[in-house]
Amino acid sequence: MNILLHVCCGNCAIYPVKVLREQNHTVTGYFFNHNIHPYQEFKRRLETTREYADRVELPLLIDEEYRLETFLAEVAADPSRRCSYCYRSRLAATARTAAESGFEAFTTTLLYSRYQQHDEIVEYGQQLATEFNLTFHYEDYRSGWQEGIRISKELGLYRQQYCGCIYSEKERYAPRPQ
Repeated sequence: MNILLHVCCGNCAIYPVKVLREQNHTVTGYFFNHNIHPYQEFKRRLETTREYADRVELPLLIDEEYRLETFLAEVAADPSRRCSYCYRSRLAATARTAAESGFEAFTTTLLYSRYQQHDEIVEYGQQLATEFNLTFHYEDYRSGWQEGIRISKELGLYRQQYCGCIYSEKERYAPRPQ
């Protein structure tokens, strides 16, 4: 299949790209991540994605618009629901781009992370596939977690320390009540 792969960051793309290529799929990456904060982190993850894509000859579509205000407007009233909005907005953009660009299927590197709400991602991906007349290519990439980390270190790629949004940054770095 000709698959558009939503790429949250270069590191998380390593194992999914490897698996999809081993399955003889044609893969194109798609960077759309309006959740990442601050702007310098957004740019660094984008550059790391470009670096990785260049190294493995992965065609890459990029949406460079930094939509911080849109993201915050959608999640500020209830930050506990931010992940759902984040999944839905990025998957919807991927499905729309896949349909408009003639891809047969789409998927996401979010399925690689042990920290994401896997079932919610799959359910929404399947809904979008129906809506856009595409296939949502499901694969549980979490089994390659350690392999992806090892390869990213071997490649010397920048490795971020939090999911991406301002709330996950706070959870990672702010002192927690004891």
